[in-house]
Amino acid sequence: MTNDTYKAKIGNLIQENRQSRGLTQTQLAKALNTSQSAINRIEKGGQNISLEMLARISDVLSSQIVSLNQSGTLNFRVEGGHELSGSITINTSKNAAVALLCASLLNRGTTTLRNLARIEEVNRIIEVLNSIGVKTRWFGDNNLEITPPAKLKLESMDLAAARRTRSIIMFLGPLLHRYKTFKLPYAGGCTIGERTVEPHLSGLRDFGLSVDTVTGFYDATSKPIIPERAIVLSERGDTVTENILMAAALTDGTTTIRNASPNYMVQDLCFFLEKLGVKIEGIGTTTLVVRGVRDINKKVEYSPAEDPIEAMSFIAAAIVTKSSITIKRAPIEFIEIELKTLEDMGFEYEMSDEYTALNGKTRLVDLTTKVTPLHAPQDKIHPLPFPGLNIDNLPFFAVIAATAKGRTLIHDWVYENRAIYMLELTKLNANVQLLDPHRVYIEGPTKWKPAEIVTPPALRPAVVILLGMLAAPGISTLRNVYSINRGYEDLANRLNTLGAHITVIHDINE
Repeated sequence: MTNDTYKAKIGNLIQENRQSRGLTQTQLAKALNTSQSAINRIEKGGQNISLEMLARISDVLSSQIVSLNQSGTLNFRVEGGHELSGSITINTSKNAAVALLCASLLNRGTTTLRNLARIEEVNRIIEVLNSIGVKTRWFGDNNLEITPPAKLKLESMDLAAARRTRSIIMFLGPLLHRYKTFKLPYAGGCTIGERTVEPHLSGLRDFGLSVDTVTGFYDATSKPIIPERAIVLSERGDTVTENILMAAALTDGTTTIRNASPNYMVQDLCFFLEKLGVKIEGIGTTTLVVRGVRDINKKVEYSPAEDPIEAMSFIAAAIVTKSSITIKRAPIEFIEIELKTLEDMGFEYEMSDEYTALNGKTRLVDLTTKVTPLHAPQDKIHPLPFPGLNIDNLPFFAVIAATAKGRTLIHDWVYENRAIYMLELTKLNANVQLLDPHRVYIEGPTKWKPAEIVTPPALRPAVVILLGMLAAPGISTLRNVYSINRGYEDLANRLNTLGAHITVIHDINE
């Protein structure tokens, strides 16, 4: 598409939006402090138009005009500096959702997942499931019905969708009992550093699965066996533990898993597997004893618990915008260390009595933030496996530290690339010093200023930048927000219900 064609298409969109608002060219020109002749030229495609002018026209017309990005992208236009208020209800867990979708392959009957997060990561897994013959149906309030075929069509797998999610690696555990040979494409997801799949392959080897890594694919051969001894995981990873759990679920014997992750999504998977008839001892600990079954053919329903990472996102949003908001249905047992760390920095909040999530297990609270000045912690902030500070919550402490008085050391020892993304906060005037690929110093408080930033290809750092923009008075633009939509459902509009001013800007499709 030529530049002239783009200008004509933009002009036509502006004209249509102006007319739908009942405005004349003269009235629009007056609102923009320009001339009627300039508006006429713009609408006819005869004048270049800046992104700033596009944003101003969008404001006047109360319409989501376009941005000039690659086809298919979405962008956020953020008017920062507004205080938030009101309440927000936490959605169910993204990470539990993808694990449960993979685990549905264990069941030859119909699985219904209730209150499921409708996010891009979930969409990609559903696309993969549909492509191999699984029927899915959304109904009611974010409920998903999953019905498998008698035989999966693995050769028809949507490879493009599969390569856009790292969760595809969790197909190995369920499939090893159903197929002697199969292929899966290499896993994708966030770009935050090297993450080896060897712990997955090592653990699954004890069930009789061997995998050759050929160009672009995991080439699997399976001769299912009952593990002869306890499986000791070389890393206490969430997806690794989930993969081994799913392999153990269809193993007609007892499997002991040591150094297992006891994190929230693993617990949700355990509760779901119990509904399928699998017996599991040690849920919430690092040693799981699984008594699997030979076959699963059940009509089952399950609702995952709420997302602790989303809860932390809204806590951070309240802190950086100096706001008091109420966060409902927060899974307290999975954010207790984060709250303790914040308390040590001066954060104050109120908390309701505990109640139970729809899964009947997870403890929830309603939490109301208070506006209090923060100071840097005495010690560095770093993640640990549960029950320590969650690795996915660590990035939020970067933008929080930028609001606190003093210097904070943040040590992301897990991912060698993610700390680098914190440097993007400098574009919003934060004082961030990168010491090495794992450590940053952040000096606050920050006098925030607006900026235009391309979204990092990593979910949590992307949200951190969005939160910084909420704090920065003026107009900021966050471009290509797909990585945010991977893990959050309608985040911009949900923040807007609290008083944020975020406009979703669509690009032009050729």
